[in-house]
Amino acid sequence: MSTVILLVAIGLAVVFDVTNGFHDSANSVAALVATRAATPGQALVLATVGNFAGPLLMGTAVADTVGGVVTVAPNETLPAVGAALTAAIGWNLVTWWFGLPSSSSHALIGGLIGAAVAAGGFVGVRWGGIDHGKPDGVLGVLAGLAISPVLGVLAGALGMAVAGRALRRARREFNSVVRRGEWLTASALALSHGANDAQKTMGVITLLLLATGHLSVFSVPIWVRLMAAASLTVGTAFGGWRIVRTVGSGVYRIAPLDGLVSQGGSAAVILAGAALGAPVSTTHVVASSVVGVGIAQRAQHVRWTVVREIGAAWMITLPISALLGAAAFLLWREFI
Repeated sequence: MSTVILLVAIGLAVVFDVTNGFHDSANSVAALVATRAATPGQALVLATVGNFAGPLLMGTAVADTVGGVVTVAPNETLPAVGAALTAAIGWNLVTWWFGLPSSSSHALIGGLIGAAVAAGGFVGVRWGGIDHGKPDGVLGVLAGLAISPVLGVLAGALGMAVAGRALRRARREFNSVVRRGEWLTASALALSHGANDAQKTMGVITLLLLATGHLSVFSVPIWVRLMAAASLTVGTAFGGWRIVRTVGSGVYRIAPLDGLVSQGGSAAVILAGAALGAPVSTTHVVASSVVGVGIAQRAQHVRWTVVREIGAAWMITLPISALLGAAAFLLWREFI
């Protein structure tokens, strides 16, 4: 019976990764499609390759951070993680349906917090903080999730200011060169998304294997890395065109140079997070970098109503996911 439940939980982790793929991967191609630098099909292939390569090339620092969030007893880990995944999948589907670029990272961390508190009280959560410059536990994760959108705005605004000044005398025909450059920055963004987001799934699966005695130490097996990469890639193949429209034109109608700058700045922030082990939100970094690009040029043309909607989703995702995780834990424990 325990083996069956473990397989169900791992299956949910794969489903979460798929929803993460079609929910968040849209962000890595939104600018590319919106500026007509690539067709949706071309952009999808690029995102798919990047999402598969990212988790295989960038180590497991983020997985280690996510795996250290829950500190409940081993017999409670399986239902707690299963409940967290159930909550995160549910919230991903709801926000995807309405085209809201909410964060899969927030949803997963919120679900883990709620389920862990339901399982063992507040001591069931590793709160942590910043340890030697790297995130540790929930507070460390939240610090990364909070700081990364700010860095996204700064990267977009500063990058646009520099690029605009450097290219102020460029002819309109230069847009064709910029569009080719967008392929490079979109590739880097897709790689960064795979490097950061797939590791969250790797972390929870490894935590399940450790809690059930299939591993003696927290070390991500190669088959888990391949599974996470593959499921994120499958999710990417389904696309997330509702969210592409929101990020690509709903926040600010971007031109080719805007897309080049926002993608490059976002990739830099997300890759830095992956290197530090900080599970940042690809969604919020990309959306905030687009806002930064808009602010650097014509702040009055930024659709602040849409920005507020994204911000509201950012604020409510974690607490709602925590409540869903706590409720789902009670159901999981009934069946184990």
